[in-house]
Amino acid sequence: MSIVKPKKHLGQHFLKDENIARKIVDSLGESVRNVLEVGPGMGVLTKHLLTKEYSDLRVAEIDTESVVYLRHHYPSLNIIEGDFLKLDLSELYSAPLTIIGNFPYNISSQIFFKVLDHRNLVTEVVGMVQKEVAERIAAPPGSKTYGILSVLLQAWYDIDYLFTVHEHVFTPPPKVKSAVIRLKRNTTDSLGCDERFFFALVKTAFNQRRKTLRNAIRSMTPEGFQHPFLDKRAEQLSVSEFVELVNSIKK
Repeated sequence: MSIVKPKKHLGQHFLKDENIARKIVDSLGESVRNVLEVGPGMGVLTKHLLTKEYSDLRVAEIDTESVVYLRHHYPSLNIIEGDFLKLDLSELYSAPLTIIGNFPYNISSQIFFKVLDHRNLVTEVVGMVQKEVAERIAAPPGSKTYGILSVLLQAWYDIDYLFTVHEHVFTPPPKVKSAVIRLKRNTTDSLGCDERFFFALVKTAFNQRRKTLRNAIRSMTPEGFQHPFLDKRAEQLSVSEFVELVNSIKK
């Protein structure tokens, strides 16, 4: 049986530097037990994950050629053949879950939104993404890169920008730098507001980020509603201030 190296797929660039791969895997917390790797490709992270003593290690891979390669080289590996974005994580896992991966650039934001959907299950994420995406997620209020993902992820996770990864360690080399970030679930069980409205308000506010909130979220506020935050722009509000604004509107 001939093994064909998998092609680049879903906007993914395969990491070839073993030291970087080891460093990414070593970024996981020591108490991690259940690990799901997203988009393992040729297994550059997987081989290091297999040296750890996890209770449950699985990989999710959509590319058929990659799956053939992985089955040949790692026959004991538990492979979920399919689209991670379509997996029902709550059916697959009942215990706290850690997600790791060299995330395909063009679906990295969707991966993080899926993490948010399962925020009571996913306790840690270590992922390599495009550098500007990592900077956006970790950005503080007031930063030009602070946006929807910044607010939503920081509401439930502590974010660490771990390190930058240069283009030459990938095949094929991307045109941009990458970065590795770590998300760890914080102690927030509830934001203390209507969370569905919170999500909608944050997204609406940033969709017109150049406008003041008075104009950006006009369609979501009752007639005559007044609040000091309305004179600010979305990027100026912290998570707690968005929560305060939601509660004021809902009153």
